[in-house]
Amino acid sequence: MCPPDRLLPLARLAEEHGWDSVSLPDSVFFPENVSGDYPFTPDGNRFWSAETPFVDPLVSIPAIAAVTQSLRFNTSVLKTPLREPLLVAKSVGSIAAMFPGRVDLGVGLSWIPEEFKWLGQDMSTRGKRLDEQIDIMRLAFAGGWFEYHGAHYDFDRIRMEPSPSEPVPILVGGHSDAALRRAAKRGDGWLSAQLDRDSIAEVIVRLRDQLEMAGRDSTGFQVVVTPMVAASAEAFADLADLGVTGIVTMPWYFMAGDPNDPTHQDESIAWFSETVIKPLRKETT
Repeated sequence: MCPPDRLLPLARLAEEHGWDSVSLPDSVFFPENVSGDYPFTPDGNRFWSAETPFVDPLVSIPAIAAVTQSLRFNTSVLKTPLREPLLVAKSVGSIAAMFPGRVDLGVGLSWIPEEFKWLGQDMSTRGKRLDEQIDIMRLAFAGGWFEYHGAHYDFDRIRMEPSPSEPVPILVGGHSDAALRRAAKRGDGWLSAQLDRDSIAEVIVRLRDQLEMAGRDSTGFQVVVTPMVAASAEAFADLADLGVTGIVTMPWYFMAGDPNDPTHQDESIAWFSETVIKPLRKETT
């Protein structure tokens, strides 16, 4: 949720200081009034303002990838049911073909009725459509001819080139039982919204139950969380012991200072690397 002119400098600085990846959120527009409740705050209100910038992740990812060498990227999460899956597959597949092995696609459901209404999509079928969308995108990313005949999407044999030379992991967001089932059955991993340590532990137990029911184990399955814990190597190592494989965080909220000040943001990137990332890597190697 950074201003557009900050995305590239922050990403270059993060890469310089040993960060692994950049996570990009998705919001097509901000309705002045919404008829639904935001599911991840106690009062159901959005925690961001109407002025908060959301650069389209399928625009920002290739821009950042072009000025960095090793950073990975994920969408956290792309509201895929607001979009046609073949168009998403075309954009993501093209990005992944240009920057092999650097893109993870995080997908999830939108909670805003107005988004579905004004974008001409059916909110009541969003979960079932997301299931089909994941299947369609996997076919597209695999390359070659493919077709699909589902309840919501139906097309004959097509090709979509270029196709990625390396797999594009698909991570599924959401905390509901349905979301965890979807992640366990169809995903390469799971993405969380903000959670405290105990809530993360509880969801991971539920997630492992779903993986077991889907006939899968947790080997290679990504668990990427946005934790509300102390900024310390010890706190993050504890999350790793729970089964967390990746962390999304904005370090300027953990280091004293104005989180909107560019200088503070830059300094916090380096501070977090020295305080958490490097000690944690020493501990785990």
